Amino acid sequence: MSATIFLRHIIYIVFLSGTLLLLNACNQGKQISGEKPLASQESFILRYGHLHNSLFRIKTEKQATVAFLGGSITNMDGWRKMVSDYLQETFPNTKFTFINAGIPSLGSVPHAFRLQKDVLDKGRIDLLFIESAVNDHQNNTPERQQRRALEGIVRHAITANPFMDMVLMAFAEKDKLDEYASGSTPTEVNVHNDIANHYHLPFINLAKEVYARIAAGEFSWEKDFKDLHPSPFGQQVYFESIKSLLQPETANKPSADLLMKKIPEPLDKFSYNNGRYIPVEQADSMQGFQTDIAWKPADGTATRSGYVNVPVLTAEKTPASLRFHFTGTAAGIAVLAGPDAGKIRYAIDNGPDQYANLFTRWSSRLHLPWYLVLGDGLEPGKHTLQITLLPPVDTTSKNTACRIVHFLVN
Repeated sequence: MSATIFLRHIIYIVFLSGTLLLLNACNQGKQISGEKPLASQESFILRYGHLHNSLFRIKTEKQATVAFLGGSITNMDGWRKMVSDYLQETFPNTKFTFINAGIPSLGSVPHAFRLQKDVLDKGRIDLLFIESAVNDHQNNTPERQQRRALEGIVRHAITANPFMDMVLMAFAEKDKLDEYASGSTPTEVNVHNDIANHYHLPFINLAKEVYARIAAGEFSWEKDFKDLHPSPFGQQVYFESIKSLLQPETANKPSADLLMKKIPEPLDKFSYNNGRYIPVEQADSMQGFQTDIAWKPADGTATRSGYVNVPVLTAEKTPASLRFHFTGTAAGIAVLAGPDAGKIRYAIDNGPDQYANLFTRWSSRLHLPWYLVLGDGLEPGKHTLQITLLPPVDTTSKNTACRIVHFLVN
C-alpha cells in the first residue's frame, strides 16, 4: 500500500469516527440542524381519570362552564385563552362560559380558601383547570399545607358538584428543571401527582415535559421559555400539551348520561375541604384596628385586582390587637403585605404564642395578598384566634402595619 493510499485510509477512519461521535451526541439529546423536534408526549399526561361529564355538557347539552384556577401564569393571556379558543372553535354550536380565576402570586393555600367565592359562587362549573406548583414553590408553602390545600380544593369542588371534571397541572420553573437534572422529582409535582391519582383526575406534568425537551436540545429555558412566566413560545408549549389531553377525549362519543363522582376517603382528614372567606367585620375585642370599608394604598404602591377598594381591617401602629372566633379545623388570615408590613404575635385558644413576619421579599414594591394559616389540624369545634401587632425593634422602622383583607376558615 502506497503512503498516499495509507493516508487516505487514515483520513477516512478519522472522518467516520467523527461522524459516529456526532450521531451519538445527537442520540444523547444534542440537537443538530434538521433534527425532528420532540413532540408533546403521552408520557407527560397521566390519565388517572377522564372528562366524560364535561364532554357530555359540551357535546350533548351544548352548554358548559370552564374555570381556570391558578396564579399569574393562568391569569395572563396565554395557554388559558388558547384553550378557551380551541374549545369554542372545536365546538362552535356550544355556548361556553369561561371563568378566569387566576390571580398572580397565589398558590394552593389561597386557592383552597377562595375557591368558593372566586369559582363556585359563579354557578355550575363543568370543567376546572387547577395549577399551583410554581407559586407553592416560590412562596415556600410547606408540603403539608400544599397537600391539605390541593386535596381540599378537589374535595370541595366534588362536594359542590359531583359531576365536575378537573385537570391538575404542574408548570415549569428553573428550580424544578434543576431538581429533575439532579435526579429528583420536585415536591410540588409529587403533591399534584398524588392528589390526581387518588381522586382519578388527569394530571399534566408540564414541568417534566419542559425539562425533557430542553434536555433533548429542542429549545432552551433562557432563549425560548425565558422565565417562569412563559414567553409566547412557552405558552404555546403548555397549550399543545393540554390540547394533547383534550383531543382524544373530544374525539370520543359522549357517554349516555352524566357520571356521578364518588369521593374516596381523604388522604389527610385535615384537608381544607370546606375553605371559606369570613368577613373582617366578624373580628371583636379590637384595639387599634379600624375597618376601612374601601381600602386603597396611600403610598402609591401597586396592588392586585380584587384586593383594593374592599373592606380591610387596618392597624398601622401599636398597641393593636383583636380576637376572631371561628368553628372549624383550620384558620388564618389573608393580609395585604406592603412596604410597611410588620410582625404579629398570635395564639389559638390561649395556646402558646407564635410569631409571623408579614413582610415578604415582594413587599417593597407591592401590597401583596399574602395568606397565612395560623391554626391547623385543630379538633372540630369552636376556637378563638388572638392576634397582636408587635412594635418594631427599631423605632425608626416603617414596618408597623397589619392589614387583614379576609379571615380564613376551614
